[in-house]
Amino acid sequence: MKEKRPVCIEAISYRIGDHSTSDFSQRYRDEKEMQKWKELIAKFSTPIDRMEKYLTKRGLLTPERNKKLRDDARNAVRDALKNACGELLPDVD
Repeated sequence: MKEKRPVCIEAISYRIGDHSTSDFSQRYRDEKEMQKWKELIAKFSTPIDRMEKYLTKRGLLTPERNKKLRDDARNAVRDALKNACGELLPDVD
């Protein structure tokens, strides 16, 4: 962008899965709504998949680098979860 002006990006997000293991989203979402979003995801894929395709097409990301990034992210999340599970709960006071 030549003018170097601020821009506004409107993004819409939708959580197609349950919020947590104790959540059952079918209690507050009807089947029609859920089916609509499943079809949109199947048609357009996910934002992460689209970004990967975009970067790969432009030669900015290789399949090997993408695998490493995904593996590193997965391991970081697992390590954080292990550390969090090992923490003592604070006193009620």
